[in-house]
Amino acid sequence: MENTTETMNEADASSCRLVEPGENSAGSESHEIIIVGTAHVSEKSVQEVISKIEETCPDIVAVELCPARYRALIGQEVEKEIKISELLSGGKLFFFLVQLFLAYIQRKIGEELGVKPGSEMLAAIDAAKKAGARVALVDRDIGITIQRFWSAMGFFDKIRLVGSLIPAALGWGDEEEIDIDSITQADIVSQMISEFRKISPGAANVLVDERDAYLARNLHLLSKQGRVLAVVGAGHREGILKHLEHPENIPALEGLNEKPGKKITFVKIFGVVVSLLILVTIGLVLITAKSSEIILQACVIWFVVTGGLSALGVVLARGHPLSALTALMVAWMTTLNPFVAAGWFAGMVEAWKLKPTVSDLKKLAAADNFSQMMQNRLFKVILVAALSNVGAMLGMFVGVYLIWHWLGLNLSADMIWVMVKNGYSSVLNYF
Repeated sequence: MENTTETMNEADASSCRLVEPGENSAGSESHEIIIVGTAHVSEKSVQEVISKIEETCPDIVAVELCPARYRALIGQEVEKEIKISELLSGGKLFFFLVQLFLAYIQRKIGEELGVKPGSEMLAAIDAAKKAGARVALVDRDIGITIQRFWSAMGFFDKIRLVGSLIPAALGWGDEEEIDIDSITQADIVSQMISEFRKISPGAANVLVDERDAYLARNLHLLSKQGRVLAVVGAGHREGILKHLEHPENIPALEGLNEKPGKKITFVKIFGVVVSLLILVTIGLVLITAKSSEIILQACVIWFVVTGGLSALGVVLARGHPLSALTALMVAWMTTLNPFVAAGWFAGMVEAWKLKPTVSDLKKLAAADNFSQMMQNRLFKVILVAALSNVGAMLGMFVGVYLIWHWLGLNLSADMIWVMVKNGYSSVLNYF
């Protein structure tokens, strides 16, 4: 919890008496833990939280927030230039997009109900100040949760998740009015979690089960310092209570805080297959070419097709001419290397020209339509990178097809199977 301590001390400047779970608790007797389950966009939950704190007068009010989310709610983010190199590399772009997508849907629901997401947490902190109680931020860091969430999902899980979120984000589907206050009821919560587990059991484990354990562990540690009232989403209440019945069996925080390790995924396998296809194409050119002129012509085809379509992606994203030129010049090389992407370079150039900041991130989360998104500098960088990559990928397949056709080879399933099974020599014999 070392990193959490430092962040909490920063938050003390806002006059909130924050306490870290576990401090001064060795050998202490546990006190009562009261758990209030809320709906994050419900005005009824806000009033219930305030009333419960005034009624019970706890020593500590624990809220389902991490330091990063707390700072975001109170508007304490530091205005700085976003490190685009980190955002565009290592798959972090996907973490950001999923987090942004979920936040957007929650914000739209909150707007319809007239309640800002997280209002009950801020109300709990304010009520704790008035009651003279200390405040504890007991949730796991949002960055770790999103990383573990994305890593736990398989390729088709991600497709199902996005497919289920898009209608909600665009306002499609069932128009039946939902009573948001009923979400705090145990049977409704269980049903919603059960539906989420059908989409992705691994992701549900990260977002629900792991955080149940994390929250329960912190609440148990806090209970050694005094009487605790915990304000958590209704979906966590039942799981936390089960853990608190046998606190000795709650997993250690260290294990729940580990960042996911690298693993073999469908996307990586697909990348390997694509790389092999390119290597086979290079081999066929070298084997069948009767002169250096033929090799040069194959290189020209590869450069023009991959670079041209990658640059076209930048143009469609309305990117800067230098970004399009960068995509044109590097796509031939990045399509040969599975560890780099044309969009990374094009996006970096676009970011150099536009210099997006944290304020662009806030504005992007508040955008209501695609037109507003296109006016956002950060979104423009992301779109340039994404469409440049799509163009380069399309160009790679078109380039392979054109080169094979130019060499007089007919790309077919039978030929590919022979090639994989028996190697280059059998391909030549096949023709």
